[in-house]
Amino acid sequence: MPSATASPPPPAPLRDEELGGDLVQALARGLQVIRAFDARRPRLALADVARETGLTRATARRSLLTLHHLGYVAWDGKFFSLTPQVLTLGYAYLSSSPLPTVIQPALSRITERTQESCSACVLDGDEAVIVARAASPRILSADLGVGSRFPLSCTSVGRVLLAELSPAEQRAVLERTPPTPRTEYTVTDPEEVLALLRAALRDGYALADQELEIGLRSISVPVRGASGRVVAALTLSTQVGRVSAEELVGTYLPLLQHEAEGLRPLLSA
Repeated sequence: MPSATASPPPPAPLRDEELGGDLVQALARGLQVIRAFDARRPRLALADVARETGLTRATARRSLLTLHHLGYVAWDGKFFSLTPQVLTLGYAYLSSSPLPTVIQPALSRITERTQESCSACVLDGDEAVIVARAASPRILSADLGVGSRFPLSCTSVGRVLLAELSPAEQRAVLERTPPTPRTEYTVTDPEEVLALLRAALRDGYALADQELEIGLRSISVPVRGASGRVVAALTLSTQVGRVSAEELVGTYLPLLQHEAEGLRPLLSA
């Protein structure tokens, strides 16, 4: 998996008919507001939040002031920003799911053996998200952490996760999030992407070479639970000048596959 964080697009505005009678509109819109902030948008004015979320200024203002009252958002009188309390939302997942805890030792062993960064990702909607990570002491172009998100079609981890979906589901994902050229090497033809997904399913791994960011390549393998269902993917990322694509497949792939297979009896899914 390339080592550059791909910020998710601003969440689309929710329509009343999408929410339905059983959903709490204020909660849904409050979560939209939280997602409007990211590394590129750490501080936003009211007008910025309204624009990014598609909410009216009045609705955005009520959501922001409520989040401010609850301690999730700071406000200096003009600009809003998230507070560390937002981390409690992510910690609730990490503390309630056994997956990160079970996978972490495997990631640490891979990084110790290879001196390269290794992550575990799961499918979350139309993106892959890191749920556990072991960082290399070597510096890559971007610093990643748990919660970093990636597009699916142009990353090795995304292709491994997408490969497990049905062909109809794969096409639906590519229609919702059409492949876009991140670099000159990005595969953008949907049919070519689908062919790569078939190869990933057949071969049991996927390789992405400078498709998300120039200078970075990655290799990923699926992690299956005891039932055989894919629950995550292990991905190792490195710099082009340090490890060749051939070495990734010849030397690092067997290590990833060995660790993934060792996790299988530990995961009940």
